[in-house]
Amino acid sequence: MMNKKRRSLLVLILGLLSAIGPLSIDMYLPGFPAIAADLHTSVDMVSYSLSSFFIGICAGQLICGPLLDRFGRKRPLYGGLLIYIIASLGCAMSNSVEMLIAFRFLQAIGGCVGMVAPGAIVRDMFPVNESAKVFSLLILVLGVSPIIAPTFGSYLIAAFGWHSVFIILSVIVALLFIAVVFLLPESKEPDPDFSLRPKTILTNYLTVLKEPQFYTFAFAGAIAAAGLFAYLAGSPFVFMNLFKVSPKEYGWIFAIIAAGLITSSQLNTIFLRKFNSSQIIKVTLLVQASIGLLLFTGSALGWLNIYATIGLIFLFLSCQGFSFPNSAALSLAPFKKEAGSASALMGALQMGLGAFASAMVGFINNGTSLPMTGIMAACAALGLLVLTIGQQKIKKASTTLEVQ
Repeated sequence: MMNKKRRSLLVLILGLLSAIGPLSIDMYLPGFPAIAADLHTSVDMVSYSLSSFFIGICAGQLICGPLLDRFGRKRPLYGGLLIYIIASLGCAMSNSVEMLIAFRFLQAIGGCVGMVAPGAIVRDMFPVNESAKVFSLLILVLGVSPIIAPTFGSYLIAAFGWHSVFIILSVIVALLFIAVVFLLPESKEPDPDFSLRPKTILTNYLTVLKEPQFYTFAFAGAIAAAGLFAYLAGSPFVFMNLFKVSPKEYGWIFAIIAAGLITSSQLNTIFLRKFNSSQIIKVTLLVQASIGLLLFTGSALGWLNIYATIGLIFLFLSCQGFSFPNSAALSLAPFKKEAGSASALMGALQMGLGAFASAMVGFINNGTSLPMTGIMAACAALGLLVLTIGQQKIKKASTTLEVQ
């Protein structure tokens, strides 16, 4: 039985590893106008560096998942974190938007292992019924980054320029690398029998993907989470261009909205005492879809001022604090040996759909908030639809097994 001190340290390290992605996204968002001006390009072009990061995370997770199952959890972490540090310094030295986009892709390839490994380690070290609670605790650590990152980033950019953001990121991950080496226990020994041949890896992924519980909750959670990525891509334009707030004010708005995600993730641990994960996620997606529809309708009809927009986005993203930990726990529950691959596939789905949603916000930009709010609403509604259909299939499959 893990003592409280050791558990807290483990959750802290895993939470910080999970926060690599959000920190890499959130810290430089207030710098979009400054980057565009410095690199002689548009804010829309700079936003493609966000999309390239999402694509890199998506592709990288599919690679590092099998590596985690083959070589254990720590050695792939070492390699990935080193690549991230080098790529972050490359971002800082970028003198063109194309160079920044390329290094952001490489940064994601390295950083993605920090997003996959925690899920696999949680599955290794905790029983299934505890996983959702541990994921909620991870969000508590993870959620601090969206609160402090944009504000901290905006002050860094104002004082030292946008390049400083990537230098600080490299320093943070270097310190985290040291913590992983000396403080993180190895939760899974290397498995020399786990094949890294492409055909075998593909077969493993297909096996995971065919599990009804996985595809139902992984897809529902990932589609709903894509609304968050649409917000990340669209919010700099909506708040700084349309509502004319300063980069520092944008940082504070971002922090206030992110606070809802943290609070709801901790309320989730309380709700889990009375309700199961499946019940919570169904109600959550229904509420989120309703809020998304109200946000889009209000934006389209011109009913929403900046305060109403912030309030509805706050409520919309608060739903993620309930949907993510429960969808993650339910997605990974059927797997033990393939936990690394399952965690990677789940993360790849989230980032792949997130990349698509964020790219679409830039692609259909029409000078209003409708691309952002419309995609947010669509993601929540589609997530609810996938969950409803998937749960019916799970129930039908369970009934068939009982009859047999």
